[in-house]
Amino acid sequence: MVIHVTATALPEVVVIEPEVFGDARGFFYESFNNRDFSEHVQAGVEFVQDNHSRSVHGVLRGLHYQIEHPQGKLVRVMEGEVFDVTVDIRKSSPRFGKWSGVRVSAENRRQVWVPPGFAHGFVVLSESAQCLYKTTDYWYPEHARSIVWNDPAIGIEWPIDFEPLLSAKDAAGVRLADTQLFA
Repeated sequence: MVIHVTATALPEVVVIEPEVFGDARGFFYESFNNRDFSEHVQAGVEFVQDNHSRSVHGVLRGLHYQIEHPQGKLVRVMEGEVFDVTVDIRKSSPRFGKWSGVRVSAENRRQVWVPPGFAHGFVVLSESAQCLYKTTDYWYPEHARSIVWNDPAIGIEWPIDFEPLLSAKDAAGVRLADTQLFA
């Protein structure tokens, strides 16, 4: 697998772009290779769960994290396009409260590595989108947290001109100043 890795505004969060082999029949690429991930992104990562979501246009999921059993996430889009957002919620980080955003789509085949210690979310820009993401720990609903998507203290510049569709959990998200954070 040949990949190109680019840091975002949050250096620990990276965009991974695989080499795609295409011809008149279609295309082929390795969506994950542990050896290359360890060499070019982060060594010692073990993925234990794969998640798959499908959402319609305007759905915003996030900003999610687990305060115990924090999850690293390797996110990609199989159908459609999303604006994928990561927020540094490590109190000791010089980038605490800062965010990065990346357009990820089936067409550009980008993946985003979100390490533990960051909140994550996305909004669907296309008619619908299917996202797949690998996680480094299991889902523990009792440790799941949600930061409100439009917290002015974070100031995410979502590329939308509409009110997003939120789950009840995300609508009840709290501000960064009022949530549990990582040291």
